[in-house]
Amino acid sequence: MYVIGTAGHVDHGKSTLVQALTGIDPDRLREEKERGLTIDLGFAWLTLPSGREVSIVDVPGHERFIKNMLAGAGGVDLALLVVAADEGPMPQTREHLAILDLLEVPAGVVVLTRCDLVDDEYAALVEAEMDDVLSGSCLSDARRVRVSALTGDGLGQLLAAVDEALDRAPPRRDLGRPRLPIDRAFTIQGFGAVVTGTLVDGALEVGQEVELQPGGLRARVRGLQRHRSKVSRLEPGTRAAVNLSGIRAEDLRRGMVLSLPGSLGPVMAVDVLLRATGTLTHPLAHDSGVTFLSATGESEGTVRLLDCDELVPGGEAWAQVVLSSPVAVAPRDHCILRTPNETVAGGRIVAINPRRRRRFHAPTLEALARQLRGSARERLEDLLAGGPFDHADVAAALGLEPAEAEQAIAESLAAGSATRVGERLYSLAWMDGAGARVMAAVQEFLRANPLKPAAPREHVRSSARLDSAAFDAVIARALEAGRLVEQGAGGLAPAGYRVELPPAQHAEVERFLAELKLGGFSPPTERLPTPGLLAYLAGQGLIVDTGAGVVFDAAVFAAMLERVKAHLGDHGSISLAEVRDIFGTSRKYAQAFLEHLDARHITRREGDIRVLRQPAEVSR
Repeated sequence: MYVIGTAGHVDHGKSTLVQALTGIDPDRLREEKERGLTIDLGFAWLTLPSGREVSIVDVPGHERFIKNMLAGAGGVDLALLVVAADEGPMPQTREHLAILDLLEVPAGVVVLTRCDLVDDEYAALVEAEMDDVLSGSCLSDARRVRVSALTGDGLGQLLAAVDEALDRAPPRRDLGRPRLPIDRAFTIQGFGAVVTGTLVDGALEVGQEVELQPGGLRARVRGLQRHRSKVSRLEPGTRAAVNLSGIRAEDLRRGMVLSLPGSLGPVMAVDVLLRATGTLTHPLAHDSGVTFLSATGESEGTVRLLDCDELVPGGEAWAQVVLSSPVAVAPRDHCILRTPNETVAGGRIVAINPRRRRRFHAPTLEALARQLRGSARERLEDLLAGGPFDHADVAAALGLEPAEAEQAIAESLAAGSATRVGERLYSLAWMDGAGARVMAAVQEFLRANPLKPAAPREHVRSSARLDSAAFDAVIARALEAGRLVEQGAGGLAPAGYRVELPPAQHAEVERFLAELKLGGFSPPTERLPTPGLLAYLAGQGLIVDTGAGVVFDAAVFAAMLERVKAHLGDHGSISLAEVRDIFGTSRKYAQAFLEHLDARHITRREGDIRVLRQPAEVSR
C-alpha cells in the first residue's frame, strides 16, 4: 500500500487532476466547493496499471494553508509536484518543493497540467524553467509528464510514471509500533468517534487497545476502513479510518497520534539536524521562536543552535528545539520549522526529551551525528550509554526493523561492549560507571558510620540513583568480580573491609566487656557506650542489647537462654518471678531479658507467664 501526496501552487489544478485520475472529488468542504479553493486535506484512491492500490492526499496550495499542506505531506511515499503549464513555477511551487526536500520524500513525479491551454513550445519553456527550479532537489531526477485533466491527455503516461517511480520507492518499515498521526476526527451516527490518518511503523487490528498522545486517552479499535471498505487489519503505509469506542470525538483533534499503550509519550524537546531552505530570507538566529511541525502535530518552540550562532540559507546546524506544548513524535521522524511568513528549515529528529545540551561541545555533536548517520551497532551502543534498555524496545527506539535490531544487539554482545541481564541490555561502560557510584556510596556510608560492618543495600541503591533491576545487575557484577562482599542481612562492604577501633575506643570496649562478664546476670546499666558502639559490639556477637537499657555479655545471655528453655521444656511455662529467682537477679533484668525473648519470637507472653513459641509460629 502506498500514499501519494500532491504539492504545488494554488489553483494549478491539483484537485482537478486528482478527480480526473480517480473519479473522486477531493474537495469535501462546502467552502472549498464555493470558492474553488482547497483549504484542508482531501482524499482519494485508485488502482495503478500494475495493480497497486494507492491513496492520494490532496493538499492546499495557498500560502495561508501551508500548515495543512504539511499535515498531508508527512509520510507520503511519492509526491506529485503539480505546475500549471500556462503559469509555470510560482512561489508556493518553490515552497512546497522545499518542504518535500526537507521531508526527504523518497519518490516523485513532476506534472505539467493544463497543457491544453498552451502549445508545445511554451510547455517546453516551462519545463526548462522547472529544470532550474528542481536542480539539486529531491525531485531533480523525477520524470516530467504533460497532462490535461480536461481532455485526459497524458493521464495514462502519468499513471505509468507513478508506477515506475514506486518500483524504486523503499518498502514501508514495520517496527511493530503502529502510529497513526490524526488528520481528521469526527463522529458518524451510530458508530461514534472516527479518526483518519496514514498508518506508519506497524500494523493495526480490530479489537486492539490504543492510546492517544498527547493526552494519554485510552480507547479500543472498534472498526477499520481502507478506501471505505471494512477490514480487520491494516498494514503500515495505509490511509486508514479508525472507528474508536470508549472515547468521544470532541476529545480528539488533529495533531494527536494513535498508538499502542505506552509506546509513545508527550515530547517537550527534540534534538535535530536542521537544514535551512535555500530561499530563507533571513538567517535563523540562536534562541529564535518558531512553529514546530511534524506529521500532523504542531507546537510553538524555541531553537537552541548547538554548533553555530545562526543558520544561513541552505546551511546545516545541530539544534535543540524546546516546545511550549507537547507533541507525539519519535526518533527518525521528520520535522519542519516555520516562522509566520516562511518555511525556515527541517530535518530528522535524533532524540526526544533530551537533557539540555552544551553548545559547541564536540563530544555531544559527535554523539548526535552517530545517532543520525552511524551504524545500527554504534547507535545501539550510544543508546545503552545512557542506561539500561529493554531488549524488546530497541527496534522502535532506533527506528530499525526487528531483524536489524537483533543483528546490532548480537554484534554488541559478541564484541563485549554490552551484556544482557534478563530482558535488559546494559553497556559495560555504563555498568562500570554505575559500579563506581555504588562503591562510592558504600565507602561514603562506612566513613560516616565507622562502626558499621556494612552499608545497607537500599541506602546504597538510593545513593547511587539506580532502579532495583539495574542495582541488582550492578551488584551481581561487583560481587562476582570480588570488589564487594555481602555482610549480615544483605549489607555491602568492600572486599577485605573490617572495622578498626581507635586505641582509646578499644580500651573502652575492653573495660566494658570485662564489667559485663563480672556483672553476670545483673550487668551494670550506668555509663553505657554510645549506641553506635553498642551496635558494633552486637554485630560482632560480643553482647546482646535488649533495647531496654540492659546489655548482657553474649556468653552470659546464651547460658540464660539455655536454662530458660530447659525450664520451659520441663514445666511448659515460666513467670517473671521465676526468672528472677533462677538467676538471682532483680525484676529489672528479668523483665528486660524476657521482653527481648518475646521480641526475638523465642517466647510468647500469655498473661503473667511465657511459653515457648512453636516452630510454625516462629515461621509466621
